[in-house]
Amino acid sequence: MTLKPLSDRVVIKMLEAEETTASGIILAGSAKEKPQVAEVVAVGPGGVVDGKEVVMQVKAGDKVITSKYSGTEVKVDGEEFIVVKQGDILAIVE
Repeated sequence: MTLKPLSDRVVIKMLEAEETTASGIILAGSAKEKPQVAEVVAVGPGGVVDGKEVVMQVKAGDKVITSKYSGTEVKVDGEEFIVVKQGDILAIVE
């Protein structure tokens, strides 16, 4: 099964959070922050949303930073994805 987002929606897959700090301390599961860096899996076509023209600025394969706790989590074929609006994406990581 594949996900094809509609309108200004973007399907992302969160990247794993660092498990060790810069000084080499291994973090327990509860001490880790929720990751904010994700990889774009699929992008909707854009178009007119709420009366405004939306041009999609991200593409599949981009690494992006999202707002914390944004989007809707979905599980497809055992993999977890998040569907967010393009406006919930804060930056593209280059």
